[in-house]
Amino acid sequence: MRIRIAATIGLTSLIVLAGCGGGTGPAAAEKSGSVTGPVTVFAAASLTESFTTLGKRFESTHPGVEVTFNFAGSSALATQINEGAPADVFASASPKNMAAVADAGTPATFVRNQLVIAVAKGNPKGITGLSGLTGPGLKVALCAEAVPCGAAARTAIDASGVKVTPVTLEQDVKAALSKVRLGEVDAALVYRTDAKASAAAVDAVEFPESAKAVNDYPIVVLTTAKNPGGARAFVDYVLSADGVRVLTEAGFQAP
Repeated sequence: MRIRIAATIGLTSLIVLAGCGGGTGPAAAEKSGSVTGPVTVFAAASLTESFTTLGKRFESTHPGVEVTFNFAGSSALATQINEGAPADVFASASPKNMAAVADAGTPATFVRNQLVIAVAKGNPKGITGLSGLTGPGLKVALCAEAVPCGAAARTAIDASGVKVTPVTLEQDVKAALSKVRLGEVDAALVYRTDAKASAAAVDAVEFPESAKAVNDYPIVVLTTAKNPGGARAFVDYVLSADGVRVLTEAGFQAP
């Protein structure tokens, strides 16, 4: 099956955690014949590359399943779900946005992520930390504070004691990173995983204050899931050894 990515509408302890979602393992579900049909996954934009890979692998071992993804900012996804958008699984970039979803059930934290400063290849502005984002004429992109990457950026900036004035506030981390890729800004605070995925186009500058703003990512089978068996199997697969491997290779950290 080919994975379809929907347009936006508006990692061994980890395996144990999968039980928090009330699911049975993928093997058990497959044996019972319950893993079939469409599974709709709403996931934070920063999970795009990793989840696309996991979705393809999940489909290859479950021929009766088709996974559809809706990637966007976690706050937007939470709003969409609360407004009735059909989703089976929600993977958020922060517990706050997960908690905002009335039908979230009991989520499990499956990875963590940390910020870096994304700059153009070769770091032409010589940025070495947050203080380098305050230079005259330097253009910086941040995520809006309602979005997990924006809230993390604000926490890190406040911890640094410097004042960063962004020229734009984006609704998800991919949009903030795109501003750097297109040369519209000199730097952006993005997740380490997103910078790694775009390593051919940008460089990542690590900064110490990012350790004060690490985001936990929870995942859950929604109580309103139309395909709860398929959804539980997908969540269990994300929490499996194969899922852990894909996510850590992308730069995510174990919780």
